Amino acid sequence: MKVQIKDEVQTRIPTKHGEFILHYYTNTLDDKEHIAFVKGDVADKQRVPARIHSECFTGDVLGSRRCDCGEQLDMSLDLINKAGYGVLIYLRQEGRGIGLLKKMQAYNLQDQGLDTVDANLELGHLADEREYDIAALILQDLKVKSVDLITNNPNKIDELTKLGIPVGGRIAIETHANDDNVDYLKTKAERMHHMLSVLNCQ
Repeated sequence: MKVQIKDEVQTRIPTKHGEFILHYYTNTLDDKEHIAFVKGDVADKQRVPARIHSECFTGDVLGSRRCDCGEQLDMSLDLINKAGYGVLIYLRQEGRGIGLLKKMQAYNLQDQGLDTVDANLELGHLADEREYDIAALILQDLKVKSVDLITNNPNKIDELTKLGIPVGGRIAIETHANDDNVDYLKTKAERMHHMLSVLNCQ
């Protein structure tokens, strides 16, 4: 059955990064609420700055230093605000799609020496189980013609393109490594082919 989404409500949301319109989407694929932060007029626009951000409770909310997710969220909202228009879609797919419980179990395996990929595999999951169908539908609902994707992940570009969203360009979004996430960043670069500079992964 074809997945359908519905923009249930929109509201003004002032943030430390500027003011956005928050769209609350329901869908027929899962029972999760997916959110779109929208800045300015994006309808019928080409190369709209866009970030597809997957939920990371530990990074986005708790400020965990084990990943770069919270920093990427802040940087993306700030970038979109400064551009004067754009979209950030917040997808509820924690832990690269494996959920918070499994993600915390994977953290324990990482503390025992496994990298982020092998920890997921050890738990019986894929390295990355995220899907972007709903993100593509949201962009279509917002009538975005094409995007400049804020990402370091080439897979996101490929998946959006397959789903019918033209990607006109990429906007890099790199954070500085710290002692707690340097191995995580190296794994993303070396095993998941994320486009991260070598200097930031030293």
